[in-house]
Amino acid sequence: MIDFALSPSQHALRAAAASFAQTHLSTVPSLHPPPSQSTQLTRFRSTRPVYSAAARAGLLKAQIPAALGGTAASLLDAALVVEELYAVEPSAALTLLGTGLGLTPLFLAGSEEQRGRLLAPFLDDGLEGEPLASFVHSEPRGTANWLEKGARGLATTARREGNEWIVDGEKLWTTNSGGWDGRGAQLQCVVCRYVRDDEDANAGPQDPDRDPADDVLILLVTPAVIAANPPDAYQVLDEPELAGFRSTSGPHSRFTGLRVPHANLLCPPGTGAQVVEQTFGTSAALVGAMGVGIMRAAFDAAIKFAKDDSRGGSVPILERQSVADLLMDVKMRTETSRLLTWKALHALEKGPGDWKARLELALQAKIYSSEASVQSVVDAMKAVGITSYAKDQPFAKLLNEAMVLPLFDGGNVGVRRRQIQRIFLNAGYEPWVATYGQAE
Repeated sequence: MIDFALSPSQHALRAAAASFAQTHLSTVPSLHPPPSQSTQLTRFRSTRPVYSAAARAGLLKAQIPAALGGTAASLLDAALVVEELYAVEPSAALTLLGTGLGLTPLFLAGSEEQRGRLLAPFLDDGLEGEPLASFVHSEPRGTANWLEKGARGLATTARREGNEWIVDGEKLWTTNSGGWDGRGAQLQCVVCRYVRDDEDANAGPQDPDRDPADDVLILLVTPAVIAANPPDAYQVLDEPELAGFRSTSGPHSRFTGLRVPHANLLCPPGTGAQVVEQTFGTSAALVGAMGVGIMRAAFDAAIKFAKDDSRGGSVPILERQSVADLLMDVKMRTETSRLLTWKALHALEKGPGDWKARLELALQAKIYSSEASVQSVVDAMKAVGITSYAKDQPFAKLLNEAMVLPLFDGGNVGVRRRQIQRIFLNAGYEPWVATYGQAE
């Protein structure tokens, strides 16, 4: 029997997340520096007190599985939190959730020693600062086709020298990777291409005859690792100014001969690509919850306006059929996106179906909900009219933040739809196994 009712603990979790969002996330704009000093970096750093409050409230531990010392019960619980945070302030919420993404490879592939050594700062409820984690994958020249045979492949390389790995290359759009001080997050899971000697590292492109997945590895980079290297071994080159997500950090960084101890090898060559796919599979469905939060905020603001304002007429504009129809579409997209996201997250943990079948649902949740969020904010603005374009209204900000959802965490056109296409092309593809299970 299917039951969509939340449990008492889930109701409590949702209420706690909503309370935190209203109490803390809602203050983020007031924390930003004055316009003359306002940059992406200064706005990001201004949110540190809110991040600290999140750590004290247990929202970092809530992203760590209970088996590893955290309090995360299920991915569906995570979606409830994400929706509440995104309905209030997506930008600062992304910093918090980016840490969860950054820790995911360690959850999936870390040894007991690595987890014990590196998870501790994220489990202490903010007693030892505001630790950031980052999944460091994307590169300036793009990574949509990073596993295509015969292509250039990852430009960030790692070669082994004795008991160390030497990392060279540049990364971009890697949320939280620079840390609060520009000297690196508490943990960076850095995705690299394995090269066998100095000549390969300097030559650039990968061997066109090799499967790129065979050379993908992941290294764990910490502030201690960076401090043990020369100052120019790790540098933050730039912090791109963004149209939305105005207080998020996704810097352009460079590794130049950075030496990483072999003990910090998370995924040996040939095992990293699968961990990347699993990490981005989970995050794909959670982007669906981000879209739901933004749609919900747009709907709530638009329907209040439509009930209160007549636009000079004799009745509130919600009584106009065209306005009501627009808002119906927003509401239906929101509900549909939420249910698809919940289904995808439930399937990732419990099935039915194999990994590819479960992944397809997560990809659908990301694509559908992210694109629906853009259309829904636009429709809400149409319903409200020109007033929606004013800065004292939430809609323009919501639109700028919705616009990135189809583009980041694997762009829908270049990455996520192509993943589904490859799943479709599998010889044994069964379209409905993730819903009904394997046929008898």
